Amino acid sequence: MAGSVITVAQQKGGSGKTTLAANLAVGFLRRGQRVALIDTDPQGSLGRWFMTRLEAAGDAAPDMEFATSSAWGITYETRKLTAAHDVVIIDTPPKADSDLRPALRTADLVVVPVAMSHVDLWATEGVLDLARREGKEVLVVMNRARAGTRLGAEVAQKAEELAARIARAQFGNRVVYAEALGQGRGAAEGAKGPAREEVDALTAEVAEILRNG
Repeated sequence: MAGSVITVAQQKGGSGKTTLAANLAVGFLRRGQRVALIDTDPQGSLGRWFMTRLEAAGDAAPDMEFATSSAWGITYETRKLTAAHDVVIIDTPPKADSDLRPALRTADLVVVPVAMSHVDLWATEGVLDLARREGKEVLVVMNRARAGTRLGAEVAQKAEELAARIARAQFGNRVVYAEALGQGRGAAEGAKGPAREEVDALTAEVAEILRNG
């Protein structure tokens, strides 16, 4: 049975796409899944994270697969990787145009990170529109969430107005996410704490959506 494809997309840069992709990859590893990553972003942040992870592992075998792809080669790469992996996660460049469509078209689920700002929320509309045109299920994930703040409440309220599915799980505004990324790790691979709980909760939520369609 072919694996599932998750495309992480957002029009605005700095929204946390790579953070979300890397942590979901680790989250699925922690669930015993075979994971592959595809980086279509020319900036290559996910690739740098993967190479840092390899270097930190020393002589140990890689615990996930990694590939790069152009926008138009993504269908071939996903077909190849889903044959041998349970989950394939695609990180995309910050854009919402025709170049993004192949990565959306191949997805079983489109995950859209939204940093806790109105600007990020506005940028989400273009990605949601493209995903809807492709008939794809979308999950909006609040990133760098600030519980108990007026801004957090305002952005959460506006997100509900997008008529999109909003993840119950959120990533908090925690330094550990940036620290772990720079070390080739996921936040759930450190000491037990809120970040691990957030990653595990989001991974479980995404797995449930993929399972139930």
